[in-house]
Amino acid sequence: MRLKHWKPTGLALAAIVTTAAVAFAVPSAMAQRDPAYAAARADGQIGEQPDGYLGFASSPTPAIRALVQDLNIKRKAAYTERAQATGSTVEQFAFTSGCNLIAQTKPGEKYQAPDGSWKTRDGSPPVRDSRCP
Repeated sequence: MRLKHWKPTGLALAAIVTTAAVAFAVPSAMAQRDPAYAAARADGQIGEQPDGYLGFASSPTPAIRALVQDLNIKRKAAYTERAQATGSTVEQFAFTSGCNLIAQTKPGEKYQAPDGSWKTRDGSPPVRDSRCP
């Protein structure tokens, strides 16, 4: 993956961070209204990944798998649109969004640490990739 040596700087970082917040206003709000999404998140079945997409912290039901796949498709569409607007790649934009989404997790929610392990957020800051802004 090319992101290994990528480190956002200056104006590019500011643009990516700003638009990442905007990119999630609609998909996140829509997802949070879905009781199945809220329940799966609260139960620790799904969580945020460093790549900006939702992942499975445990074996999902077919319904949860379909829900997450749909949300990830919507996220990729938002990342693609915003990456073009900021002059970054989809992967760079998704990574920065993943950093922000992991930072926004609440205590009790799952997220994936840089080493690939699933963690449950407690009162302390989450473990994030060292390249996160």
